[in-house]
Amino acid sequence: MKAMILAAGLGTRMRPLTDKTPKPLLKVGGIPLIVWHIERLAHDGYTDIVINIAHLGYQIPEALGDGSQWGVNITYSDEQEEGALESAGGIVKALPLLGDGTFAVVNGDVWTDYDFQDHRRLADGILAHLVLVPNPEHNPQGDFALEDNKVVDAKKYTFSGIGYYSPKLFEGVPYGKSALAPLLRTAMKEGKVTGELYEGEWLDIGTPERLELLNAQLMNRY
Repeated sequence: MKAMILAAGLGTRMRPLTDKTPKPLLKVGGIPLIVWHIERLAHDGYTDIVINIAHLGYQIPEALGDGSQWGVNITYSDEQEEGALESAGGIVKALPLLGDGTFAVVNGDVWTDYDFQDHRRLADGILAHLVLVPNPEHNPQGDFALEDNKVVDAKKYTFSGIGYYSPKLFEGVPYGKSALAPLLRTAMKEGKVTGELYEGEWLDIGTPERLELLNAQLMNRY
């Protein structure tokens, strides 16, 4: 099973830190944020990782190489010419690298100790499985809700940026910029999205203040 790290965002809310450094290479506990993901995915059994790149994207392959130092194979989906294609658009471009089966996706700007499931298979007819988390202060209303094991379009929990997807979710999506949420909402209406609530460590590193907070927490811990 393959995994994709979404790392092509502009990092606008992170300026000025992202004026010269792509957000995934900002350091958390002295380690680039994206390396936390790579190490976690490698630990959890993933060997093939796709990373999309756009804003200052050339720096990411320079920093990470082919992934061999972590025992994984990294391939890059390059969006530097088009500019960031957003979540769904980035996944659509990377589909030829992700294969025909279920694949995992994680936003490059979250930090978590979630255990990725490298053998997860979506049930027949299911197009996505989302990991939801309790609402952080910056998203108090939430994004989606859970009814039994299905995700529904109601506000209760926050989407973590971690999900497992079938390539079929993206069938018919044209090449170019496109957001993921509308696709998910359509699939939810058809009862084709399952989910889980994760109550472990998770933080959206969306601003310099949140990055500073996480670094302080890790410093105190270690």
